[in-house]
Amino acid sequence: MAHEEAAAGGPSKLVIKNIGLMLSGDLGRPMLDADSVVAVNGRISAIGRATDLDLSAATTTIDANGTTLVPGLIDSHVHPVAGDWTPRQNQLGWIDSCLHGGITTMISAGEVHTPGRPRDIVGLKAMAVTAQRCFSNFRVNGVKVHAGAPVIEPGLEEKDFAELANAGIRYLGEVGLGGVKDGPTARKMVAWARKYGINSTIHTGGPSIPGSGLIDKDVVLEADTDVIGHINGGHTALPDDQIQCLCEQCNRGLELVHNGNERAALVTLRAAKELKQLDRVILGTDAPAGSGVQPLGILRMISMLASLGEVSAETAFCFATGNTAKLRALDCGLIEIGRAADFIFLDRAQHSAGKTLLDSVRLGDLPGVGMTVIDGVVRSHRSRNTPPATKVPTIVAG
Repeated sequence: MAHEEAAAGGPSKLVIKNIGLMLSGDLGRPMLDADSVVAVNGRISAIGRATDLDLSAATTTIDANGTTLVPGLIDSHVHPVAGDWTPRQNQLGWIDSCLHGGITTMISAGEVHTPGRPRDIVGLKAMAVTAQRCFSNFRVNGVKVHAGAPVIEPGLEEKDFAELANAGIRYLGEVGLGGVKDGPTARKMVAWARKYGINSTIHTGGPSIPGSGLIDKDVVLEADTDVIGHINGGHTALPDDQIQCLCEQCNRGLELVHNGNERAALVTLRAAKELKQLDRVILGTDAPAGSGVQPLGILRMISMLASLGEVSAETAFCFATGNTAKLRALDCGLIEIGRAADFIFLDRAQHSAGKTLLDSVRLGDLPGVGMTVIDGVVRSHRSRNTPPATKVPTIVAG
């Protein structure tokens, strides 16, 4: 359903009870001692034990049936174009399909697949504002797509960044996908963007689309973007020593993507762990791309990192939720009072060798999504894309 349809109807109170395990999304405390959550008008208002909370007068009550409640997953790196269509693979419905993979929020790294993408200053600003407005006004089944991410080009001045920020632009597209590929120019423009509250990312590694090129560690370090985009390559990764250098010599976000080099992702994770800086690790898919759309891309990254990266499953979930929310200044991604009521209900896949959800993820299995909630509204039930969950939640009222 469209966001406007779901949100209509006045004040709402969502009650979720009988939660078997609650993952907070916070690295400092990834598991909460709670079995119930209350959300009022799309915001979390109470977390705790059912016996201690006011669960009355709910407009919607969900019985979690012992499943695991997790903040909605955040894809830190997507390339949207128009609505739920992507020309990259001429595919319809890719955003809705990702919702069935547990993704409730997406961040654009630039609308670079737009046919005839303008590269002049007037055109690129106009396209960014148009994308931002379109995805704000039309949310596919409630999924939040933070679009309108201009790719910087030579000739941009400080006043242009001020103008973009005033128009509601919050993110830059990947530095390096446009005409600006040198460190000094990128650093100047990134600083202007940061001055006006615009979060930035940079292409890292070999070229991915026509017009892009190699961005090595020296350019990344000099540009000093808020996030090192696909540090594990998109697709082609930098040499291990350059990845290690980036981890050690800057304190910016380390984005690991599905459409990258998996071995390089593990190299990055190992470095972040040794540095005791796992809070820098965030996840994306870098889709749609030449390799297609991956509705389960974030879940696959979580399972891969938990099974091969020597981190706990509950920690890996933080990479795709609270870590991203903090680095990208989002109001979701954490189960805490005042945050957006964006949740997914997970359970171990049927016949998984793991005895629990976390155990199954540690063994490398994908979990089953039983339901998604965005802004306190149920958006989907049993996933059409994940393996079937052993247990699923049910709506018992509302």
